Amino acid sequence: MIKKRIEIPNHQAELALFSRRTAASFFMILLMTAALLVNLYHLQVSGYQRYSGRANNNRIKIVPIAPNRGLIYDRNGVLLAKNVPIYSLEIIPEKIKDIESTLIKLKNLLGLSDNDIIEFKQSMKQTRHFKSVTFTAQLTEKQVAMFTVHQHQFPGVFVDAFLERYYPYKENLTHILGYVAKINDRDINRLKQQHKYKQYKATRTIGKLGIERSYEEILHGQSGFAKVEVNSQGRVIRTLETVPPIPGKDIKLNIDINLQLYANKLLTEKKIDPATGKSILKHKRGALVVLDPRDDSILAMVSSPSYDPNWFVHGISSARYKALLSDPDKPLFNRVTLGAYSPGSTAKPMIAAAALTEGVITPGTTRNDSGWWRIPNTKSRKWRDDVRGGFGEVNIYKAIEKSVNTYFYPIAFDMGIDRLSVWMNKFGYGLPSGIDIKEDSRANMPTREWKRVHYHQSWYQGDTIPIGIGQGYWTATPLQIAKATSVIANKGLVHRPHIVRSIVENDVETDVAFNDFSKMGSVKQETWNIVQEGMRRVLVTGTGRQAFSHISYDAAGKSGTSQVFGLDHGENYNAEELTERLRDHALFTAFAPLKSPKVLVTAVLENGGWGRRAAPMVRKIMDYVLIKPTLDPQSTLGHKAS
Repeated sequence: MIKKRIEIPNHQAELALFSRRTAASFFMILLMTAALLVNLYHLQVSGYQRYSGRANNNRIKIVPIAPNRGLIYDRNGVLLAKNVPIYSLEIIPEKIKDIESTLIKLKNLLGLSDNDIIEFKQSMKQTRHFKSVTFTAQLTEKQVAMFTVHQHQFPGVFVDAFLERYYPYKENLTHILGYVAKINDRDINRLKQQHKYKQYKATRTIGKLGIERSYEEILHGQSGFAKVEVNSQGRVIRTLETVPPIPGKDIKLNIDINLQLYANKLLTEKKIDPATGKSILKHKRGALVVLDPRDDSILAMVSSPSYDPNWFVHGISSARYKALLSDPDKPLFNRVTLGAYSPGSTAKPMIAAAALTEGVITPGTTRNDSGWWRIPNTKSRKWRDDVRGGFGEVNIYKAIEKSVNTYFYPIAFDMGIDRLSVWMNKFGYGLPSGIDIKEDSRANMPTREWKRVHYHQSWYQGDTIPIGIGQGYWTATPLQIAKATSVIANKGLVHRPHIVRSIVENDVETDVAFNDFSKMGSVKQETWNIVQEGMRRVLVTGTGRQAFSHISYDAAGKSGTSQVFGLDHGENYNAEELTERLRDHALFTAFAPLKSPKVLVTAVLENGGWGRRAAPMVRKIMDYVLIKPTLDPQSTLGHKAS
């Protein structure tokens, strides 16, 4: 049997090993303690500013406060766009024991719908329970009063109030004022790109059209903020600091609301409703613009039909918006600044001024009008006049007075499209009018290049002939026609049409300068006198004589007919045999008094037939302004009393 060897412990070696391990452990503890102290120093001393800032960011929140939107007034101080209090019913879910029962009781008390409950539950899922959730966004005063009486029965439910835009004149000013609507994702992206989103974090709506859109920065104001302390759950503990918002500035327009309402009334007519047999008001399709030609300030601007802008403020229903989009009368469309019509014979005075200046005709040039004209030395089509048999001997005065097409066909032929387009650009055709809203079309003043790009064809002589009477490829907006007429009225001064008159801040009114005008220095005063005299005769013995008979002031004007479709060679136009929407548009433009114009009116009546049918509306507005002014007698339209 082999005996197992027993080792005798080496106490000295074990003690030495223990000592080494103890020293190593102590050294590690010292090292880790030193590291901890160094890190603690970094956190508490050297990095204090950095980490205390981070801690405060978690503890302190900046809550933006929306500013009140600026108001909009007419030239006489009448309020056109205001802010009204809106009441919403808010619920804090964590303070309610039985949410289902509470919702049903509120529904029965206030007469709300099941959809309100469904929408509330969807919003509640996306919101922390200690924050308020909107149950219904628009309470009537009756509902507010009813809830106030029973509020003690609903802990955690309260009424909140905020200001919302309201347009008291509804559809009468929509295409001028535009409207505000809820800020959407596209608005947010645009604001971020412009580095302006910070100002809109608490804002519910933003300008979408018209003055509301174009003057958004002025009307919006500057946001304020509240610095609040929150706990780890985001609940507000206390308010540390408040900086109030700066409200938006007010705006005063050149618009005279009484004149605007009167112009709107002229574009309505009584019709019999086939369904009920009752008389109803029907809006005519058309446009009216009233300017003060001394500076082209806009006194009234009507696009008919229109729509109520208040529908868009809180959010228009899909059904109503679809109805507006599908309406064949296009109420969403601003006909004054975006409608493209052939200017027709309203452009003849401008063409006459250009031809006289270019020497294509002289004040003594006469033509024997037999009722038609043909391009010289060709067997091309006959370009006919409105009167079979013609007007006989015609000079420039009679050509404008009687709107003689055959006098202007050879003018267009001799000038050519190159010179014609350059000259019409000087009058504002083919260019944006410069009006101070973003809805502004350049329409089309055709050129050789334009036709090549759009039709991939060369420009032919036959394309130029109808340009001489404002037809063919040429289109213009009613505002462009008014602006061009203003150039005639001012004998060469070209102004920028504008709606805004002044900005009001702290009861201090500052006029907005629109002094960027130019002068057609190449046109002689004699030429302007000839053109104005021809336009004066239009109202005395010409196409506008019936509408302007027995006027108490001197005036000048021009009728125009804008073709909706073309006729084949040899066809005759008979408006009575055409469906209404295929009839020509009626145009008329005029200014008065002749020697010192104070008012200029341009009207377009869609499918109205001959241009002279728009003349009575123009006459009525001129009478309204010059004989029955809506302003103080000591003041004048377009300019403040001195």
